[in-house]
Amino acid sequence: MQTPKKIAVVGAGLVGSLLAIYLKRAGHNVHVFDRSPDIRNVEFSGRSINLVMSQRGWKALERLNLQQEIEKIGIPVDKRAIHIANDSLNYQFYGKEGEAIYSLSRGVLNRKMIDLAEAEGVEFKFEHKIWDVSLNTATLHQGETERGEWHDLEYDIVFGADGAFSRVRHRMQRQSMFNYSQDFLKIGYKELHIPANEDGSHKLDKNSLHIWPRGEFMLMALANLDGSFTCTLFMPHEGENSFEKIQNVTDLKQFFDKNFPDTKVIMPKLEEDFFKNPTSYLVTMKCFPWTYQDKVALIGDACHAIVPFYGHGMNAGFEDITILVEMMEKYGDDWEAIFESYQNSRKPNADAIAELSYRNFMEMSSKTAENKFHLQKKIEKWFSDKHPDKWVPLYRRVTFTHQPYAEALAEGDKQNAIMQEILAIDNIEEIWETEPIEHRILELLK
Repeated sequence: MQTPKKIAVVGAGLVGSLLAIYLKRAGHNVHVFDRSPDIRNVEFSGRSINLVMSQRGWKALERLNLQQEIEKIGIPVDKRAIHIANDSLNYQFYGKEGEAIYSLSRGVLNRKMIDLAEAEGVEFKFEHKIWDVSLNTATLHQGETERGEWHDLEYDIVFGADGAFSRVRHRMQRQSMFNYSQDFLKIGYKELHIPANEDGSHKLDKNSLHIWPRGEFMLMALANLDGSFTCTLFMPHEGENSFEKIQNVTDLKQFFDKNFPDTKVIMPKLEEDFFKNPTSYLVTMKCFPWTYQDKVALIGDACHAIVPFYGHGMNAGFEDITILVEMMEKYGDDWEAIFESYQNSRKPNADAIAELSYRNFMEMSSKTAENKFHLQKKIEKWFSDKHPDKWVPLYRRVTFTHQPYAEALAEGDKQNAIMQEILAIDNIEEIWETEPIEHRILELLK
């Protein structure tokens, strides 16, 4: 147990709520501030992409004995279901038998995390707008408007868990030697919806991540407990196939009839959802340092916002907490050492998952429809099953192990180079499952 501190967490999202539980259990007095109303009392905004929980996220929950609570509100997903343009359907299993990620509604999970944190004694202060922080004194400045009267709220430590456009980070950016970058994709997203059948069952296989890959754009769907699916249309903001080209119902029908004809019968509220829900942006944000002395630290999206194509934004944020808590256990009351070790450990891995997430869009939107890609996945699984000690596929490294993201990325690049050489062999489609191919991969691994 550490010496009790008065700690503020800015941001009542998933990472902020889980962090608050850890801090409370460590003996601290914890207040969580959020500028929005209590999410438990409002309808969710229509900007959601369903979350997937994998091993890194579960580890952070297991340490608190909360895994079973969260499993109750999730659906296991063990494979991709690829809806090819010719109406064929291909399945790609994620890992070994029994390995699955969990589909979770962001709104349902966030409400649950706040309930769990309050049960621990964490105090939430909703509709409290934090505009600035004094780094030297860990003092928050709160008020109704940015240019109105502010109130000073004094703390021993402040954590900025307030997302990609963090106000806490905004103050830290004004220091010398603070590096910051943001990169918006030309692709945006819009939430759509597949309702449940009349009997409450799912219209598609609920244990699959459904993907309709179409090159520069794609549709995906993940199941919810109520029988529905949350769908996300990823598409360029501008260009031939883009959000700007869909201005009315006729444009929308023509676009879906051409590109996603098999969704017509399962998306009866397509028009309503499309024109009601906002078109949202995707951004990768990087910065460093993440901490200031022993007073202020950034965590989650506030220091490493990533695009959602690997499903690891939440998992990476939860892993931040795991590493932070390990440093708390190691260094006790030396918060400067805790923060220094935390940021140095996490920064290269945050950069690696940002790169992996960006690459995975290309895989999901284009490569999943290519025969060569399907063959590569078959060869990798075949070889991995025969030599599990020598070949762990990249997706499995990232999703079903705790190997640091940076190491997984480096190993994945080596494996991909080997696979490109194997795929270039004459008649590989006919001879891939043979002893000479096995021996060649073993040679290339030396």
